[in-house]
Amino acid sequence: MTTDTPRWFTSSYSDNGGNCVEVAVNLTTSHGMVPVRDSKNTTGAVLNFPADSFSSFVAGVRAGQFGTV
Repeated sequence: MTTDTPRWFTSSYSDNGGNCVEVAVNLTTSHGMVPVRDSKNTTGAVLNFPADSFSSFVAGVRAGQFGTV
């Protein structure tokens, strides 16, 4: 496996209810991107977010900036 092969994972906070996304942070250094996909459709579309934007999003989630469900 090279660094160009995404290594997908789901958050440890996922409750396995099926409404999850998977991310592959191993491409951050080599490509500056964080790929994200739907865990229910692993052969579907992949969204690639700039690493700094994804990092800001995660920081916002941790800070509670998006509310709760």
